[in-house]
Amino acid sequence: MADIKAPRRNIELKARLHNLDEARATADRLATEYVGIQLQTDTYFVCAQGRLKLREIDAQVAQLVAYERANETASKASDYYLLPVADTALMKQALTAALGLRGVVRKRREIFLVENVRIHLDEVDGLGTFLEFEAVLGPEVDDRRGEQQVAELRAGFGIQSEDLLSHSYSDMFGW
Repeated sequence: MADIKAPRRNIELKARLHNLDEARATADRLATEYVGIQLQTDTYFVCAQGRLKLREIDAQVAQLVAYERANETASKASDYYLLPVADTALMKQALTAALGLRGVVRKRREIFLVENVRIHLDEVDGLGTFLEFEAVLGPEVDDRRGEQQVAELRAGFGIQSEDLLSHSYSDMFGW
């Protein structure tokens, strides 16, 4: 029998940003690495459980992302699968035909790293600016450590409780 891989896991936190330049300066000060800017298009499909999106990033191989995450304002675990997609147009057509199209989210994402934590400064078309932390878990970093890392970054960025978001960008559009 084939070896089935377990999903990957993150601890995530998302918040509305009031000052992108200030957040960028904080990220630059705290970061151990600057990854750069990506223009991302996420096409969401209707599915019975979790979320399913096709992520296209300029000049990179597209990825099909299947994930489950609670809709909570607190930091939360996200279990996900990433699958590279060679023929993006055909995959989008097949998934739309089989499942139905939910909607499309376009964003400009600036990415910084603090060790294993990704800091995303997102400018989302039609929604505004946001900050997201994703603590990537693995053998050296468990849920508890990921939660601590996210809490430390939240404090470092001065994120207030009223700015925390519970839903994905796709949910915020209300499709």
